[in-house]
Amino acid sequence: MALAMALLAGRALAQETAPATQPDDRPTVIVVIGAEGAPEYGPQFAREADLWAQAARRGKAEFVLIGRDATTLPATAPATAPATEPAATEPAGSDKAHLHAAISAAAADRTRPLYLVMLGHGTFDGRDAKLNLAGPDVSDSELAAWLAPVVRPLAVIDCTAASAPFLTRLSGRNRVIITATRSGSEINYARFGEYFAEAINDPAADLDKDGETSLLEAFLQASHRTAEFYKQAGRLMTEHALLDDNGDKLGISADFFSGTRANAAARGNAALDGPRAHQWALIKSPQEAAISPALRARRDEIELQMDALRQKKPLMADTDYYGQLEPLLLQLAHIYQEAGQ
Repeated sequence: MALAMALLAGRALAQETAPATQPDDRPTVIVVIGAEGAPEYGPQFAREADLWAQAARRGKAEFVLIGRDATTLPATAPATAPATEPAATEPAGSDKAHLHAAISAAAADRTRPLYLVMLGHGTFDGRDAKLNLAGPDVSDSELAAWLAPVVRPLAVIDCTAASAPFLTRLSGRNRVIITATRSGSEINYARFGEYFAEAINDPAADLDKDGETSLLEAFLQASHRTAEFYKQAGRLMTEHALLDDNGDKLGISADFFSGTRANAAARGNAALDGPRAHQWALIKSPQEAAISPALRARRDEIELQMDALRQKKPLMADTDYYGQLEPLLLQLAHIYQEAGQ
């Protein structure tokens, strides 16, 4: 009881003041719109980009748009495009070259979160998955090479068909990878991207009611809405989204979750994804924005340790479990107290 009271007191202190998101914690959001494929898809991809621009503005993020004239974005959410391109084999001025340039520029930062959102169509030939762009396409292996120098926290949300191979290529430490499909053979138009862009901006997607929608919560809502679309339409479901945030290249589907916690065992007793993605919120609550980046990093690490401990609980004696949990709870309470000063 004393531990719980201390934790609650720490949270209350953190919520007394709520300054704006601190400048050195401002995320970067890169949205790339691929080739529309058919005319009817163009407006849909543009709408999704607009929703991401809106979320970036609300989250006080830097925003880069590739694949569409930035002047078509709402005036309240201006976009930028990379001014220079790195030396590369991509044709100068192509969307592929612009994407490479934007990622190269983003790699210069080492601490602020980076979001890379891919909209449009994708293909898979049995060896390489590709994001179809206007002009040369970009493959999963190329994107992996471009992102290799990036050490800042990275979230890649690939909303295209046949996107699953990107998860395998890009999975790694301090990364959240989300794909609209679970295999490269799911080649039909994916609706997941539409629902995900809406969820990022939707307070109703906040499952744990902490005042913000995390990447995990947006993934869960988008997955559930995708499944409901196919059910209502009486159609065979041709897309099954995956999320990977522990670097094991396996991914997990929304079916594993009850609320924001995975409640089913993974194959081979692999570690369950979700906790890291639940710490990522593009649009932070006032209470979360009040915490400094340094304190937030400490808090997040402790929460990950607590989640790992929670997964081991069925195999531990109660005294061992609570003995290890108590110091973590005390550290967490101290962080919230410090954040409220």
